[in-house]
Amino acid sequence: MMTAELEHLQCELIDKEYTRRPFYGSRKMVIYLRSLGQIVNRKRVQRLMRLMGLVAMAPGPNTSQAHPEHKIYPYLLRGVPITRPNQVWSIDITYIRLAHGFAYLVAVIDWYSRKVLSWRISNSMEASFCVDCLEQALRTHGAPEVFNSDQGSQFTSEVFTDVLKRERVTISMDGRGRAFDNIFVERLWRNVKHEDVYLNGYRTMGELTIGLTQYMSFYNTERPHQALGYKTPSAVYETGTGGGAIILNKYGSSDKDSGIPLTLHA
Repeated sequence: MMTAELEHLQCELIDKEYTRRPFYGSRKMVIYLRSLGQIVNRKRVQRLMRLMGLVAMAPGPNTSQAHPEHKIYPYLLRGVPITRPNQVWSIDITYIRLAHGFAYLVAVIDWYSRKVLSWRISNSMEASFCVDCLEQALRTHGAPEVFNSDQGSQFTSEVFTDVLKRERVTISMDGRGRAFDNIFVERLWRNVKHEDVYLNGYRTMGELTIGLTQYMSFYNTERPHQALGYKTPSAVYETGTGGGAIILNKYGSSDKDSGIPLTLHA
């Protein structure tokens, strides 16, 4: 049986390599871990990646399984120009290692400006902390036109989608094995980990909360973003200028997802 210490070490190694190479699935992760002297098989790595909520950013088996009784909504944003704040928001969860355990971080981000609108941490991937994060974003920033997520059970649950329906928000969900559909949040996770989490080595949930509060403020209001013309996300969000995005069909058009027409503003 795997000891808690060994499992924690292997999760830490997977987390660091996935942050550097988010296109790695379980097969390549097995090769990577074995190159470091870890004795692992694919079944163990798949279990750890599921525990951490990780899925490779390429077509293939989805390690984040949707609940079989939850409704899955189509992906609606491929090829759609993002031209204004609050046109599209998205949400995602990532694994955060602590000195003696781990936590999960969820965040809502505005696609146009890359601004983090709300975030929460938890020691489990229950839907409740995702709903709390969503409700906070809605209270603070109003409602988006479209809300995008992956097909994880937290986001397909009725308790989550009912909030979006209440606000009359159009729901979009990534295609299976298409993590590039949510690329903006993936880039946020890379920045959070390389610029804060890995540098500070948080030991407790309390330390993590304080550290992330400081980092998210820095990310939104001080950190210049190359994709935004070296403006900050908050400045772009507030002025409605200097942002934008579009998701291209990187892997071809084999799936049946399609875009929806959105009114373009000059």
